[in-house]
Amino acid sequence: MAVADYADLRPLLFSIAYRMTGTVGDAEDIVQEAFLRYHRRDGETAVETPRAWLATVTTRLAIDHLRSARVRREAYVGPWLPEPLLTGTAEDPGARAEMTDSLSVAFLAVLERLSPVERAVFLLREVFDYGFDEIAAIVEKSEDNCRQLLVRARRHVDAERPRFPVSAAKREELTERFLAACQAGDLEALTAMLAADAAAFTDGGGKARAASRAILGARAVARFMALIASRTPPEGIEIRPARINGQPGRLLLDATGQVFGALVLDVGEDDAIVRIDLVVNPEKLRRVAVAAR
Repeated sequence: MAVADYADLRPLLFSIAYRMTGTVGDAEDIVQEAFLRYHRRDGETAVETPRAWLATVTTRLAIDHLRSARVRREAYVGPWLPEPLLTGTAEDPGARAEMTDSLSVAFLAVLERLSPVERAVFLLREVFDYGFDEIAAIVEKSEDNCRQLLVRARRHVDAERPRFPVSAAKREELTERFLAACQAGDLEALTAMLAADAAAFTDGGGKARAASRAILGARAVARFMALIASRTPPEGIEIRPARINGQPGRLLLDATGQVFGALVLDVGEDDAIVRIDLVVNPEKLRRVAVAAR
């Protein structure tokens, strides 16, 4: 396989693997393993369509990874959120497949409710537009079985995903106002911006201070976010705009320029904030910190 072919195919394979695993490092490892397997086989048996072969291997490796990772995630300290991915940059590995909201932190968190095979079927069909015959071959199920898996997956996803598309400009404006209200400790303003059933998730993974469970309800979320802001003095702290997982977000940097948080808001009906995702686990911020330099 030529270098140009590798460069052309890698974004697609990374996009599949990252959406499957929710972790940049695991996605990169899976893509690398898929290419290694291709090259090991390439000298012995001709591969008629490298793109299809590599996508199949990548998906199967991701399914295997999720099966082994499920036990670890069940023992994870506090809420588990996907590893943030900076998008829209020159180093963005998923830029060519940043489709609609399928890269958002909230969407990937919803996919965690699915079984590994359901997740694969849903993504291949709904995001990457594979035919059922192709999906069946990849996941080694019948086409009818794949259709049933898709119906179940759609039911779970549709029950939780936001149904109201909001422009990037509106998200940006709401994020600015929300952070200003947090820093001012203005509970009334914060509550007014939140949906009644808003939820906040903080992922510290036991390695950084974070809530051990989701914070639910507008008033509770407002108090929680104001408390976080009060514990983070503005002096020496930089809040940097960034495009995180395809959406406007913020990176939080300390006085030394080290990233210690990645924040994304999800917006629903009537421009009300329905979900707040804040990743503070330092292990999930290493690549973001490098990309943000």
